[in-house]
Amino acid sequence: MKLKPKITIADHFAVIQDPRIDRTKRHNLIDIITIAIIAVICGADGWVGIETYGCAKYEWLKRF
Repeated sequence: MKLKPKITIADHFAVIQDPRIDRTKRHNLIDIITIAIIAVICGADGWVGIETYGCAKYEWLKRF
């Protein structure tokens, strides 16, 4: 049986262009998207919850 190729979140969202102005970017768009997805899966229900999750898991997330 042939396994399907693994597709990462970064691969899936690679076609999205970042509309933000370069000088105002503090984080990569793919990092924001990834943290938002993971936080919602873990129960975050809005941007405040997503931010709280990202701050709480900062040390763990930066390993990836």
